Amino acid sequence: MRILLLCHSFNSLTQRLFVELRERGEEVSVEFDISDAVLREAVDLFEPDLVLAPFLKRAIPEDVLGRVTCLIVHPGPPGDRGPSALDWAILEGREHWGVTLLEAAPELDAGPVWATRAFPMRAASKSSHYRHEVTRGAVACVIEALEKFRNGERPLAQPELTPMRPACPRALRRIDWAADELATVLRKIRSADGSPGAPGVLGGRDYLLFNAEPADGLPTAEPGTLLARRGESVAVAARDGAVWVGHLREPVAGSLKLPAAHMLGDAFTALPEKPQTLIRYEQDGDVGFLHFAFHNGAMSAADCRAFESAIVSARDAKTRVLVLTGGPDYWSNGLHLGVIEAAQSAAEESLQNIEAMNDCVRALLDIDDRLVVAVLRGNAGAGGVFLALAADVVMMREGVILNPHYKDMGNLYGSEYWTYLLPRRVGVEKARLITQNRLPMGAAQAARLGLADIILPEAPEEAEAALRENVQFIASAPDFSERLAAKQAARTKDEATKPLENYRAEELEKMRRNFFGFDPSYHVARHNFIRKVAKSRTPLHLALHRSLRPRRDIA
Repeated sequence: MRILLLCHSFNSLTQRLFVELRERGEEVSVEFDISDAVLREAVDLFEPDLVLAPFLKRAIPEDVLGRVTCLIVHPGPPGDRGPSALDWAILEGREHWGVTLLEAAPELDAGPVWATRAFPMRAASKSSHYRHEVTRGAVACVIEALEKFRNGERPLAQPELTPMRPACPRALRRIDWAADELATVLRKIRSADGSPGAPGVLGGRDYLLFNAEPADGLPTAEPGTLLARRGESVAVAARDGAVWVGHLREPVAGSLKLPAAHMLGDAFTALPEKPQTLIRYEQDGDVGFLHFAFHNGAMSAADCRAFESAIVSARDAKTRVLVLTGGPDYWSNGLHLGVIEAAQSAAEESLQNIEAMNDCVRALLDIDDRLVVAVLRGNAGAGGVFLALAADVVMMREGVILNPHYKDMGNLYGSEYWTYLLPRRVGVEKARLITQNRLPMGAAQAARLGLADIILPEAPEEAEAALRENVQFIASAPDFSERLAAKQAARTKDEATKPLENYRAEELEKMRRNFFGFDPSYHVARHNFIRKVAKSRTPLHLALHRSLRPRRDIA
């Protein structure tokens, strides 16, 4: 079936559907929703059987609706209408919510229902719900709808429609530290996480707040008081407790969302410091677990240095296996482009960040007295993928999406020893195709290519149980000593053939050209990405219907 994915941007849900549909043998092309004329042209060129819209910000024109069946993913249950469905659900404390696949109609969110899925709400941010419950539900709805479409079935009329709800206004999410209970503060911030942020006053200044969680065990103080710092997060007193706030943005157009430490400056460093929890270590018999969870998977130079230190410290423990478990939403996406964009010299900050990322990878590659396991419970991109490949075993949760390439960031060359790690895993030719293809891949393709060794179930509880079972098996396997000896011998041979420092030097030479050279492509791409500048056209590697060259798939 020919399916045109119509989207405002190639976001996480769109990428997941792109991967899932192609795995099922569908012919998929992508068009960004730039204008009605561009969409009409895409339909003329591709002649799709279906148009599937996972992420739109405006209505599909009626003449397109009359030519081809158009399906819309709505992050709400049947009958719900409006652009801020998930925002309202979190803000109002709904216990259950859903996702619905509608047939597009002239009246917004009023078309018949092809499929729907319900789910319980967690105490989590809008972004986290979107990446997990909404995405899983949307994939299930699309698969169900495709079977119905093939069988000639028709969708069901919606139940009684609720009145159209407007976009959630900023004023409803404004935090009143003196009046709001802690639960209300958390709902407001979580409902606005990702975008647009919850307005509030910190240290006498207005900010938009993001990335919040309860702060336990802190002294009481006047609501709104800055209490402590932890990593790059700040604790703020509420009426009946306190909350950690990880990121802030000034409430003006064009401002950047940055860690609270960067935004508060001296007011932050003057606060008492509490132990870091974004990175923590635990041990279970012969297995050590190093947990880390960086917001949106972005790792600044400071984050990398803290992570490298934790890797080195973990080696002091007597274990046979070291397990690296990234966060539930993201494993790692490499460089912190926001911190780089905000730096006085973006080029210098970029270099410091990539050097610190390289140090993390090198610290993992230097571990020769135990096996290292990377567990990807969340998505990974660019240097974050190659950070995982520094491990001996890669486990990947079903549903995770990888983007193992850098080229979309202004033809950035990349480092993190990828020129050693990727060919070591998949061979030289496949390594070249992976980095040039610039397409997302799912767990099945990653396993076929050799980027993943063990696939875990998608459900979080099942995935956690399976990873614990697998790592204990690795640690107690009868051939553990032989496996460790083979690892040591392979690394010794590789180092004699070409030292790791040579790979690093060659990569960084090209990266310095990206950062400091005459071609500004990287800086322009980073600026546009961080500032959310809309694309003026769909990249040809996604728009199959516009490309003159056939797309070459890998595995």
